[in-house]
Amino acid sequence: MLGALGVLSGLVVGLVAFRVAYTRSVDNAGLVWNLFLAWIPLALALLLYDRHVRRAGLASLGGLGLLWLLFFPNAPYIVTDFKHLAGSTGEKFWYDGVLIATAATTGLLLGFVSLYLLQAIVRRGVGARYAWVFVFFVLGLGSFGVYLGRVLRWNSWDVFVRPGPLTADLAHGLVDPLAHPRPIGITFLFTSFLVAGYLLFYSLARATSLLRD
Repeated sequence: MLGALGVLSGLVVGLVAFRVAYTRSVDNAGLVWNLFLAWIPLALALLLYDRHVRRAGLASLGGLGLLWLLFFPNAPYIVTDFKHLAGSTGEKFWYDGVLIATAATTGLLLGFVSLYLLQAIVRRGVGARYAWVFVFFVLGLGSFGVYLGRVLRWNSWDVFVRPGPLTADLAHGLVDPLAHPRPIGITFLFTSFLVAGYLLFYSLARATSLLRD
């Protein structure tokens, strides 16, 4: 699994490098950075799963879990990079479409694998029903995080470096949701997309497990 994700990530880097060399432009080079950020939730999930297996303390797991939740939106965020296709035509449109689609698919898979690992931890702790509640909560919160990143231009680390302005921006949009329906609409739309995608991923993962057994 990690090897396949590594190959996909290498393909994205290669496509970006070719584009930069061919066009002498750094357009879409930011996909490499976004993909790096998408790997962070998986790295944290693997660390969490390892500590869970080693029966680490609840405080340690909780702290890592919150950090994972903070960086999780970076994985599905790459889907929103399709906005960069606006204005593209001809060969550039098709090349950039394949590039962004590959990066977005890789980001989604990185996020879904990390969520799958966390779901397993929660399931073993409190049961399957609450594990699914956890999944839907994370996907909803992650979708709101994507809105914060794409529309309001906040980063995951701003929680630590700019907590005041971030809190003020959140309060402005959440105090009267009826007056600011855009965050709700975007969050609901993206949550629906992520839930459908994760259910498909989960079904395939379970089917693969059953076939292997």
